[in-house]
Amino acid sequence: MTSGVVLLGGIALYYMDTGSVAFSTMTLDSLSTWLFLIAFGIKAAFPLLHNWIQDSYPEATVTGTVILSAFTTKLAIYALARGFLGTELLIWVGAVMVVFPVIHATLENDLRRTIAYSMNSQQGFMVIAIGIGTEMALNGVAAHATISILYTCLLFMVTGAALYRTGSAKITDLGGLYKSMPVTSFFAVIGALIIIAFPLTGAFATKSLIMSAVLDEEMVLLWLVMLFAAIAVIDNVGLKIPIFGFFSKDKAEKSGRNIQEAPVHMLLAMAVLAGLAIAIGIFPTEFFALLPYAAEYHIYTASHVVTQIQMIVFAVLVFAIAVRFGLYPIATKSINLDFDWFYRKAGKAVCLKAGQSIDVI
Repeated sequence: MTSGVVLLGGIALYYMDTGSVAFSTMTLDSLSTWLFLIAFGIKAAFPLLHNWIQDSYPEATVTGTVILSAFTTKLAIYALARGFLGTELLIWVGAVMVVFPVIHATLENDLRRTIAYSMNSQQGFMVIAIGIGTEMALNGVAAHATISILYTCLLFMVTGAALYRTGSAKITDLGGLYKSMPVTSFFAVIGALIIIAFPLTGAFATKSLIMSAVLDEEMVLLWLVMLFAAIAVIDNVGLKIPIFGFFSKDKAEKSGRNIQEAPVHMLLAMAVLAGLAIAIGIFPTEFFALLPYAAEYHIYTASHVVTQIQMIVFAVLVFAIAVRFGLYPIATKSINLDFDWFYRKAGKAVCLKAGQSIDVI
């Protein structure tokens, strides 16, 4: 609601300034365009404005979460690309976005909240590319947004199926599902491979466009930040969800519980998304032909494939060592506080004070 009201205010002021409501590229030279940026920023989950995702997506229904992840934040990315392409501020906003959720995603017990935090990081890649604004960067935004919808929806379907059959999506309540839900577990692994950008998956083809666009602008420090985030997502999503949610020891209070495989329609939906994401990775040329700007990309070079596999192997090794020696955070039945705690507490205090003042008047 706040985002919509701010956007409506921006439209009114923009019409007063220009006499037009045409939606085109803007510059941050007036209050109206700043209001546009704030409204889109809330929807895109800018840092410190992101908590609505973690408070809503994991609490929605199994189907509702999938729909939310496909449309809400991606619509904001589209709006930013239409209205603020090449705005340098977005580069640094995106840089914070890719790193900020890493700790929370690692500590989170609820797998659906883990995915929601990972979404924040993946959105950051796209926001950076919008800020760069080159043809390769915009192609990267369009491509990665599409793939992000596929693998995010797939992971939400997988964890949603676990929630549907067990009544929980929390690590402390799951484990051992590969025995009773083998097909769902298989798709959990596929979703993990896609999000970590394993070769022959769509994300391997699309994330490289954004990384290349950053290197073309010689932003080496930013590239390293993005590389760190790419490695982090391997551990806190790509490995965490299938291992702790499906392949670890059953953590239910009563062992031997009778859990059935996900319904056929759920499995078919997972298969469609997994198939599309893998098909794009296998046939990237056909997919790239649909992007906004015509260009030839050769992603399956020896250096690119070897580098990505090395990064994945390194991340897996670090994860294994951390788990083996008890260094990886243990999921607990607790609530992890985020930045919204501050404005929730402050907002409550302001409202109470205002109420007291009104009573006095």
